Parts: sequence; structure tokens; C-alpha cells
Amino acid sequence: MSRERSFWVPVICGAIILTIGVGTRQSFGIFQKPIAADLGVGRELWSFANAFSMLLMGIFAPFAGRLADRFGTARIVAGGGVLYVTGLLMLGFASAGGLIILGCAVSGIGMSAAGLGPILAAIGRQTSAVHRSLALGLATAGGSFGQFAIVPFASQMQQSLGDWHETMFVLTAISLLMIPLSMGLRENRRSGSGGDAPADPQGAGEALREAFGARGYVLLMIGFFVCGFHVAFVGLHLPSYISDAAVTMSVFGSRVSAIELGGWAIGLVGLFNIVGSVTWGWLGGKYHRKDMLALLYVLRSASFLLFIVLPLSWASVLIFAATLGFLWLGTIPLTSGLIGVLFGPKHVAMLWGIVFFSHQLGSFAGGWGAGRWYDTIGNYNLVWWVAVALGFMAGAIHWFIREEPVARLAPSPG
Repeated sequence: MSRERSFWVPVICGAIILTIGVGTRQSFGIFQKPIAADLGVGRELWSFANAFSMLLMGIFAPFAGRLADRFGTARIVAGGGVLYVTGLLMLGFASAGGLIILGCAVSGIGMSAAGLGPILAAIGRQTSAVHRSLALGLATAGGSFGQFAIVPFASQMQQSLGDWHETMFVLTAISLLMIPLSMGLRENRRSGSGGDAPADPQGAGEALREAFGARGYVLLMIGFFVCGFHVAFVGLHLPSYISDAAVTMSVFGSRVSAIELGGWAIGLVGLFNIVGSVTWGWLGGKYHRKDMLALLYVLRSASFLLFIVLPLSWASVLIFAATLGFLWLGTIPLTSGLIGVLFGPKHVAMLWGIVFFSHQLGSFAGGWGAGRWYDTIGNYNLVWWVAVALGFMAGAIHWFIREEPVARLAPSPG
């Protein structure tokens, strides 16, 4: 019984860390236009800095996962938290493009260690199979709550202060809480993995060869590339897209500016993702995860399609944000859980890190590519259509995944 109670400690601490980390990073979209105006540059600088950060996050994620698997998640997440806060502090002091790119890079490396991979792997190892999918969904929802709580707060603060440096310093102070919370992720390394798994002698090299020899793993990487493209494009550019169209609204006689509406849109994505992450995590425990991933990607592309063909208004913005929020990060508990099903729990953080690298390649393409396209053409039209096509493609390829453990984990006869 004590093991069943104890899994809530890493779930809660991990969820709060993700609340802060994901929430502050998702607020970066509101800085797109202020930084461009302050430095007298186009949108490509901030887009590239964030895309480069996401790429580094993906590059270092497998190594962070490997270190967490070997030395314990708490130490790695604490170190990542220190780097993340350092990067935000550098951004707060930045007055030129070089320091902006460096600050984003340092914060990205920090988030690779204090992010989803190591945290979800630690939760998965300390949660029994019957509760694992739900626990992963709840932890993922923590990041969504941060998006709902922090992004609108940051947009309102930016609107009232009018100084993106001061707004960044406040986000830095909030992020300091990630460091002590990492202690809640400490594991009993001698107790086994996942609460119900036998000892696994497989080495890291063998795990990598096995994973890349499995078609399902490669298809998950392709699908997660698409997820990264969607998330980075929307997170970094939706507030500017709304601001460009001067979409505002009135609430009880008070005017909500376009930049504030953009912040509330990203926050609403986070709010509905709380429900979405838990729901998709629960569905992953009842149905084939690969089928739920296929459905999620198709529904996400359908929401993009409706948003760009219908007239743009504050109502369409909020409806789109709520719909997309339900489909936002439900891919994470499904993908992470599916990796565990295919290959077992021992190397799940490292294998997740490699899939996450593919996600960050997509983030690089969606984040930087959209900024580059806007500075060249002056609109985001083509990028929206690319997002639609990629989502339908990702939905199709997940049908070809076989959701069953690899031969090494198959029960022996008799």
C-alpha cells in the first residue's frame, strides 16, 4: 500500500516543475513583437533563438535521459533548473541579438534536463502499471496549468509594464521554485522499475539498436516531429497572428487588447489541455495508444483547417484555442506510454529523449521557419496549410505501428 501512496509525491512535484517550466516557455510568444520593436529587427531573430533553443533541448534530451536513468532524476532535474533560470536571467539582461540567442540556448539545455523526459520516466518507474497512464497524463497536465496561469499573467504584465525585460525578470524569479521541487523526484534505485517489473540486464547500446530496428519507434519519431512543428508554430506565432489582425474583444465593458487576447488564447490552450492530457492518458489505458495518437493528429489538423477557412474574430480565436488545447499535449502520455509498452521501463527516459529530439527538430522547423516566412512574405498563410497537411500525414502513419512488446519482452512459452 505504501508504494501506491508514494507515487503521488513525484506526480505532484513533477507536475509543478512542468507547470513553471512549460508555462514560462509558452509565454515567449508574447515577446515576439516587443523584442523586434526594441531591437529594430524582424521576427526571425526571436523565432530563430527559440527554435535553436528547442533544437538544443532535443539534442541534449537523450543524454539527460541517460544520466537520469543512471544517476537519478532528482539531481539531473535540479541541475537543469539551475541552467534554465540562468538562461532566463541572461534574456532579461539582453540588449542585443547575441545574448538573446545565448540565453535561449542555455535555457533550452536546462529544460532538456528539467523537462518532460526525465520527469515522466521517474513517474513511470514509481507507478504501477494500473495507474501509470493516468499518472503520466496528470503530470503532463501540470505543464498545461502553467500555460493557463502564467501566459495570460505575463501578457497582462507586458501590457501594463511595457518593458519585456522586466516581464522576463519576473518569470525568472518564478522559475527558481523548480530547483527545490526536484527533490520530490528522488527514487529508490534498488526497488526496481515501475513497481512491478523484473530486473532488466539490457545495456544502453542494446536498447538503442533494438529501438531503431523497430518500425513503430521510427514512426513515433516521425509523428512527434509533426507535433513539435505544430506546438512551436502556434506557441511562438499565434499571439502575433492575432495582433497583426488587430483582433480585440470586450469583457464587461473592458477592452482586451490584441496582445492580451493572444496571451489568453495560449492560456486557454493550456487550460483545455489539462482536460485533454488526462483524457488522452486515460484513453491510452483503455484503447491502443497508437490508435488514439492517429485520432488526435487528425482532429488537430481539422481544427487548424477550420480556423484558417472561417472568418477571424475573437470568438473563432477562443474556440480554436479551446479545441486545440484539448488536442495539445495529449500526444505526450500516449507516446511516452507506448515507448514503455514496446521496450519496457528501464531505458524509457533515453528512448523518449531520442523521440523528443525529433519533436524538437519539428519545433525548429515550425518556430524558425514561420518567422523566416513572415519576414520574407509578410504573412503566415502557407505555414498554416503546411501544419494541416503534416497533421493528416501523422495521423495516417500511426495506424502502421504494432502496439506490442518487442520479442525480448515476450513471455516465454510455458
